[in-house]
Amino acid sequence: MRMKHVISSLLLGIATVASFAQWQGPTDTIPAFYESKPDQSETRHPILSGKQLEGEYFSHSYQRGSYKAAAKVSDRLFLMPCYCRCDRAEGHKSLHSCFEGTHGAVCATCMREATFVYEKTKQGWSVDQIRTGIKQGQAELVDLKKTYPEKPAR
Repeated sequence: MRMKHVISSLLLGIATVASFAQWQGPTDTIPAFYESKPDQSETRHPILSGKQLEGEYFSHSYQRGSYKAAAKVSDRLFLMPCYCRCDRAEGHKSLHSCFEGTHGAVCATCMREATFVYEKTKQGWSVDQIRTGIKQGQAELVDLKKTYPEKPAR
């Protein structure tokens, strides 16, 4: 009887690992993004702005700053993947999706990538160059606290 329980537990463990691995998918795939700017029916959700950048999700300057940067390069964010893999977990279609709600405010990867897109756009990088930089992990080098320092309270 004990052997039967051991074998059942072992099979359950193998099935769990196998199903998780299948859901997870390969880690070398590129997350979802648009090859060209999508039509208006797919872009009806703007990036949060103004008074929407207040409250519990926006208590730090880097949270507000990354949304403001994202809004300045909104059209380019559609063309960028997001390597927090929110396309799988949240159904996001591109980096733009992260900033249509509060997801971007709680995810350092999203904030770094949006800031990277903004900074490299200002430097004259092409969409392909920026996308390649994100894929290579260059966005992870963005220091959000240095880029958006906290302002002292008055």
